[in-house]
Amino acid sequence: MNPIITEKNCGGLGARLADCGRVFVVCDVNVSDFVQSQVLPQTGECPVLPLKTSEASKSLQTVQDICSWLLDNGADRKSFVLAVGGGLTSDMAGFAASIYMRGISFAYVPTTLLSMVDAAIGGKTGVNFLQFKNMLGTFCEPQFTWIATDALKTLPRRDLLSGASEMLKTFIIENANDNYAKAVAALSAGGEDLSDLIHAAAMVKGGIVTRDFRESGERRKLNLGHTFAHAIEHLAQEHGDDIAHGEAVAMGMVLAARLSEKCGLAENGLAERLEADFKSCGLRVECPYGIEEMSAAMGKDKKADGAEVNFVLIRAVGDVTTQKMKPADVAEMLK
Repeated sequence: MNPIITEKNCGGLGARLADCGRVFVVCDVNVSDFVQSQVLPQTGECPVLPLKTSEASKSLQTVQDICSWLLDNGADRKSFVLAVGGGLTSDMAGFAASIYMRGISFAYVPTTLLSMVDAAIGGKTGVNFLQFKNMLGTFCEPQFTWIATDALKTLPRRDLLSGASEMLKTFIIENANDNYAKAVAALSAGGEDLSDLIHAAAMVKGGIVTRDFRESGERRKLNLGHTFAHAIEHLAQEHGDDIAHGEAVAMGMVLAARLSEKCGLAENGLAERLEADFKSCGLRVECPYGIEEMSAAMGKDKKADGAEVNFVLIRAVGDVTTQKMKPADVAEMLK
């Protein structure tokens, strides 16, 4: 696992970049002030590409635009891409760096809670394709991830909560020191100081990724709630509904808990407990779509193995497993 550095700000980032070659900053346009005040004093004068990020722009065209910008600005094989922003930025900039001149080095400075605990950890890059999330991408680790928690101070509440669901997901998978309960309490109280929990969640994911980089076993657990969530997001795009990724993940985890109860793996009441916990944190938990409508989209999940999909099921908080199931069978069980 490459280093995960958690600090209040970007002081010290310059020392980390000292031997990295010429730096090219790719950032979300919404964090331009953060780049000016925190990042550029550490990098010195360098090319900066602001991106207007959205699920619609998370595409091969944007990756091509990044590569064209790198080429136009003289980036070579020794150049270094620093991606500053949320998960959309890191996914696209990391993908571009991983294929530019057959791959150049890169690192992440995540600025959203979602990217700090999930997207910027683990070496997955990618873009959406034909309305399906992350269908094209690479496995390629950043040289490091620099988490500056001060970046969260200007994050809108809804964006903070979107990341909160991924933090809670991580602790449902691995609940050392009862971090799940601590996270629920902290988020329910407003989420003012999450630094220790952010680092703990990042290290949990980093450890899992180190043990199973290419997702042949244990790493599949990180998809908890995501098979449902990706179907929800696909339908939201079709219907023109506004559902953030983290909100879809929260809905997906509740559905995963219900499925776990139906399969006899979890005690009755698990789904109700998670639903109550998520609501207390301020998360949306009620899925607006019927399970049969979701079934068709789940069958096209990129992690599908023929007619079956690896669903992550919850035995209890801190204990999850994977099980291959047909989406149609899942739909029948959850009717």
